[in-house]
Amino acid sequence: MAHNNRIRQIGTTTVGPGAPTYVIGEIGINHNGELDNALALIDAAADAGCDAVKFQKRTPEICTPRDQWDIERDTPWGRMTYIDYRHRVEFGEAEYTAIAEHCAERGIAWFASPWDTEAVVFLEKFDVPVHKVASASLTDDELLRALRATGKPVILSTGMSTPRQIRHAVEVLGSQNTILLHATSTYPAATNELNLRVINTLQEEYPNIPIGYSGHEIGLQTTLAAVAIGACVVERHITLDRAMWGSDQAASVEPQGLTRLVRDIRTIDEAKGDGVKKVYESELGPMKKLRRVPGSLAEETLQITA
Repeated sequence: MAHNNRIRQIGTTTVGPGAPTYVIGEIGINHNGELDNALALIDAAADAGCDAVKFQKRTPEICTPRDQWDIERDTPWGRMTYIDYRHRVEFGEAEYTAIAEHCAERGIAWFASPWDTEAVVFLEKFDVPVHKVASASLTDDELLRALRATGKPVILSTGMSTPRQIRHAVEVLGSQNTILLHATSTYPAATNELNLRVINTLQEEYPNIPIGYSGHEIGLQTTLAAVAIGACVVERHITLDRAMWGSDQAASVEPQGLTRLVRDIRTIDEAKGDGVKKVYESELGPMKKLRRVPGSLAEETLQITA
C-alpha cells in the first residue's frame, strides 16, 4: 500500500510510516503550575530524545462548569475553590514565553491541547507547529473548526469515543492535516483495556491518515508493542516523580523510564526495516558454511543488496 498520503510535517520533522516514530512527552498539567517543574520536564524529554513536549491550555472560566467554580478542594497550596485551583495550575503568556525559549535552546518542539477557542488564539500567538485535541474534546465541533482554520496539522486522540464520533471529528477536521491517536482514557489504563489492535483497525479505516498511540498505562512494554505494530506517533505522560500531587502523575513515566522508552522505540524503528526480503552481505559467510544444498539459482552469483 502506498503510504505517501500518510505523511505529515510537524515543523521540519516528517511524521508517518517509514519515518522515525514521533515521540511526544505529555507534560499536561504535571508541572502543577510551577514553571521550574515545566522546564525540568522539558529537559528530561530533551535528554531522553523526545521530539516534542505537550502542554494543556484552558481558559478556566470557559472550561470549568459554572456549578463547580465554588466547590472547595484541598491542594498543595491549601484549601481553595476549584476555579481558583484551575487558575493556579494554568500558565499564561510569561510562562509560555519562557517555555518556548527553553524548548528552542534544547532543540525540542512544543505544543499544547487547547480546550477552548480562546486557547487556540493564545497558542497561535506562539506559532506552535501542531495542535492537539484531547480525547475529551473530540466531540467539540466548534473547537475542531477553529483548529482546522489555523491550517496547522492536528493530532486527535480518540479515547472514550465511538467509531461514529471519530468519523464525524475527522470530517470536521478534514483528513488532509490530521493525525489520529488510539487511546484508552483511564488513568492509569488497565492492560486488558488497551486494545492495541485498534491501531490496525484505524489504519484500515483511514488509509490517508497517520495512526499513532497515546498511552496512559503503567509500564513501557505495551507502548513499545504499539510501535512494533505500526504506531508512527507515540505520546506518554511524563512526570518528575509519580508520587507528586496531581491526577495524572500515577499514569506518567519518570525521566529514567522515558530515557529507556525512547531508546527502545529507536531500536524498534531500526529493526522494522523496509519489508523487502533480501539476503544481506553478512549472511554470505553463514550461507556458505551452513547450507548443504545450494538453492535453485546458483547462490554464488546471487545479487546481494546490502
